Amino acid sequence: MDSSIDLLRIFSEVGGPSGYESRVREIVVSKFIPIARSVETDQMGSVIANLGGLEGSPKVMISAHMDEVGLMVKNVTEEGYIKFQQLGGWLDQAIVNQRWVILNDKKDVFGVTGIKTVHVMSPEERKKIFDAKELFIDVGAPTKEYVENELGISPGDPIVPFSPFSVLNDGELLLGKAWDDRAGLALMIKVVQEIESSKSDKVNLLFAVATVQEEVGLRGATTSSYMVNPDIGINLEAGVAGDFPGITTDESQERIGMGPTIFLHDSSMIPNIKLRDFVKDVAQKKGIPLQFNVLTGYGQDGSALQRSREGTPTINIAIPTRYLHSHNSVISYKDFEQAVSLVRSLVEGLDSKTVEYIKKF
Repeated sequence: MDSSIDLLRIFSEVGGPSGYESRVREIVVSKFIPIARSVETDQMGSVIANLGGLEGSPKVMISAHMDEVGLMVKNVTEEGYIKFQQLGGWLDQAIVNQRWVILNDKKDVFGVTGIKTVHVMSPEERKKIFDAKELFIDVGAPTKEYVENELGISPGDPIVPFSPFSVLNDGELLLGKAWDDRAGLALMIKVVQEIESSKSDKVNLLFAVATVQEEVGLRGATTSSYMVNPDIGINLEAGVAGDFPGITTDESQERIGMGPTIFLHDSSMIPNIKLRDFVKDVAQKKGIPLQFNVLTGYGQDGSALQRSREGTPTINIAIPTRYLHSHNSVISYKDFEQAVSLVRSLVEGLDSKTVEYIKKF
């Protein structure tokens, strides 16, 4: 458990919003280098690790995205406050009165989104949801010049939530930021590490891909899947848990602690039916609990992979997650470990005969 927890902690706490994934990329590359045949990046910045395998066999691509939702410095007011642009799908109310870290080459700068104190609000103001355009980040600076010259902040600098990782009350639930999609990223790393350490014969050519800019339009998955040109795609994501007050089973059907999930529908894709059934069969044979989710919204890299070139049979496998796209989200360590077992078993079962069956209609 300790090695997996440490991996999840590292990926949760590192800052890397869409378009600014360099710190995450350094960690990913360091994990791939000891085990991969080759590690390269495409021209968007996605990391592509070739894990090798049986020559002439089908290509299997596992993907997970490196970026998280964040902000970008738009401008600095004369009084030294930071105005920002959102990167990814934030709810405005999730931004209010939160702590942030502005990342730049000089140093990391901490700040807080300010809000008018309740003591001076009118009754109408107390009920309103504040528009993100009204918000600002206070970095404790007296002037614009201080922000620019002493703190080194300039327009375009990335901003991420400040949210330290923790094991929630010493149980199996893990609290942290950026589980979308650092949970999937850690899952991918763990799977390929286990496959490589097993020294078992591969039945396919395996590629592990850490993509960029998923939160702003699935951009990295589009270029990297074109570059790999896989026969089968397995995308790893953060799922939408539907097990807390205020959410219904009409909105989401998966629950934390009940195993990994496959998406049967979201706004970006419907999975390949034969691949879906293969996942179900493998889970049943291995005794791994499997959940299913039908979502009206959402969008994920699997859809870009699915539409690459002439099309790729693709499935989205997720770790149920509470409170997505906010400073603090929750996942289950048990779900993570079961997802590792499932994805590893899938990869090890995708031989030429199985892949050809899945690809034919």
